[in-house]
Amino acid sequence: MRYSVEFMPLFQVIVLGIVQGLTEFLPISSTAHLVLVPWLFGWEPHSLAFDIALHAGTLAAIVLYFFRDWIQVITQGFGARFDGDPTLGRNRMLLWLMAVGTLPIGVFGYIFKEQAETTWRNPTVIGTMMIAIAGVLWLAERAGRRQKDLSHLNMADAILIGLAQTLSIIPGTSRSGITIAAGLFRNFDRQAAARFSFLLSTPAVGAAALKDFYDLYQEGGLPPEMQTAFLVGILVSGLAGYLVIEFFMNYLRRRTLNLFIAYRLIFGIIVIALAQFFRFGGE
Repeated sequence: MRYSVEFMPLFQVIVLGIVQGLTEFLPISSTAHLVLVPWLFGWEPHSLAFDIALHAGTLAAIVLYFFRDWIQVITQGFGARFDGDPTLGRNRMLLWLMAVGTLPIGVFGYIFKEQAETTWRNPTVIGTMMIAIAGVLWLAERAGRRQKDLSHLNMADAILIGLAQTLSIIPGTSRSGITIAAGLFRNFDRQAAARFSFLLSTPAVGAAALKDFYDLYQEGGLPPEMQTAFLVGILVSGLAGYLVIEFFMNYLRRRTLNLFIAYRLIFGIIVIALAQFFRFGGE
């Protein structure tokens, strides 16, 4: 059980739903912001039920945004023809490459789940990872040749990007940040790296959501007083997430990741500095 809090004021629900939607798909770490925002405002930690709502909303956003991509990838993966995106059409093994790329996060997520939800959720870890992954993104921006699209994705790419995704278990890393960086290191262009990052995240996020739903069921199901917060959390995080995906994919057509690199550096430094002066809940 993650948290025992069952009641949440509606304005907190809306704020955290927006935070989840804004930060899940940008390379700035949603976990870091969802841990730190309640700390900064002195709010009680949100419940397992609300945590599920936030992730269900952003899962719905990514499935809806990439729905045609997923239909094409699945259809082609089983040998059928689908007249969709020509780039995806030139790589009929994408479904199985994504399956291989998803395996590492499944294994490492299972092994380190307890640490990820307890001891690693502290400002020192979060601030350090915010800064460290900023450095990784900076190097990836300068090292990658940005010559490949998803039609060139191969087994080595899938394995290496999948291994990179395992670092997202550590709060402050950012699943999109580390997998986009890995894609850039593998010489994909920014949009292709982001597109594969989001597609690769879908099975992992979906599996985690199912596991959380099962945990909630084991704890007695959704408390009646959480029903409104649950529905509003899904809607707000889902809408914000969809808009952010659309913004980010368009942004990467013309711009670098430097804005997000700078944000991570500043945010990480502030978090570590604040941790020296204020006691962080649970530390």
